[in-house]
Amino acid sequence: MTPRPSEDKPDFPWWLVAIIAFTAFFVFQVVGNPLYEQVAGKLFKGVKITVFVTLIGFLLASIFGLMLAVASLSKYQILRQLSRFYVEVIRGLPILVILLYVSFVVAPGIVQGWNFLAESIGIDPIRTRDFTFLWRAIIALTIGYSAFISEVFRAGILSVEEGQIEAAEALGLNGWQRFRHIIFPQAIRTIMPPLGNDFIAMIKDSSLVSVLGVLDITQLGKVTAAGNFRYFETYNVVAMLYLTLTVTLSLLLRKLEAKMRGKYP
Repeated sequence: MTPRPSEDKPDFPWWLVAIIAFTAFFVFQVVGNPLYEQVAGKLFKGVKITVFVTLIGFLLASIFGLMLAVASLSKYQILRQLSRFYVEVIRGLPILVILLYVSFVVAPGIVQGWNFLAESIGIDPIRTRDFTFLWRAIIALTIGYSAFISEVFRAGILSVEEGQIEAAEALGLNGWQRFRHIIFPQAIRTIMPPLGNDFIAMIKDSSLVSVLGVLDITQLGKVTAAGNFRYFETYNVVAMLYLTLTVTLSLLLRKLEAKMRGKYP
């Protein structure tokens, strides 16, 4: 039987060496090629949009997901059923479908509802175009990922032994104190790895916002390639930018998980 690698002595990260070497070679090609430099200069503008969409969308999805997880574990059946209904429905829909539905159905409905309310209280109405596609995309990603993240939080909370929660109750700790001092410090070790995976997945799924014309990395790549007809060079840069973002984040999450294991043995 082949021995499993030990956590105390992990394998040497040859995969990381290979990625760094490949990246260094690619950067050398970019620096030495005027076409690559031109393409990279245009696509770097989309990095800011990609990062903004991902950070805001993931933050909102995490907050909403935590609320769903708490509702799914509530003592009230109505909250449990509503949470389960939401999670199962949203998880059954592709992110792209949610993105299009929110952008062209939900957003206009929100504008109509706001204008109806504004008219009744004397506030100036807004136009559908005032609800930018950037924020429609963020809302769609929030809705789509909150269902998955809620399951991550729920699994983490359930991983805490019931006896410890009962002991905290016996000591007179209220619900918030139990969550802060007993449940969360232990649940976070279970939550962090899948939560980090969802964050990386959202970076990649943020490329779907390009179908709305949002000027992220993918959309700028499509526009640039359509203008210069150099698809090979353009999409090489697109792929490298996404790879750089995801690998860097993956390494940071590994370090964070290692520190947390040391903090919470």
